[in-house]
Amino acid sequence: MQLHQLKSKHKKKKKRIGRGGKKGTYAGRGIKGQKSRAGRKMKPAIRELIKRYPKLRGYRRQKILKNLVAVNLRVLNEKFESGAEITPEILVEKRIIRKRGGKIPLVKILGKTPLVKKFNVKAFAFSASAKKAIEEAGGKVIIEEKKLKG
Repeated sequence: MQLHQLKSKHKKKKKRIGRGGKKGTYAGRGIKGQKSRAGRKMKPAIRELIKRYPKLRGYRRQKILKNLVAVNLRVLNEKFESGAEITPEILVEKRIIRKRGGKIPLVKILGKTPLVKKFNVKAFAFSASAKKAIEEAGGKVIIEEKKLKG
């Protein structure tokens, strides 16, 4: 047994203050104000600042994804003739995609649809299945090189 494990024989009652009578007046809370009231809830001042910061799990990537538009191979099959050159500018002209903020967005080609026609497609990104389908149909895949901000 050690000294800190010993228990007192005589229990001392805790002094209850701020309950009326003559045992104390303000219970260590000072006089008036929000901090002296019962049930007060004060937010830590720094919390509001912390919540304004973007979370660090890839928030820079969101800028890229906001400006990325997905186009399915099925749409290309329906809207274009065989041997057509497909670029983001042509997709905007044909009203398959829209401009965002006055600029032509980055295009990603998606889809598992087998292509019947052959295309030369120029886009920012391709899914693996879309790339394979375009090349099997005899078309060309051209990846746009654009520098991304963020």
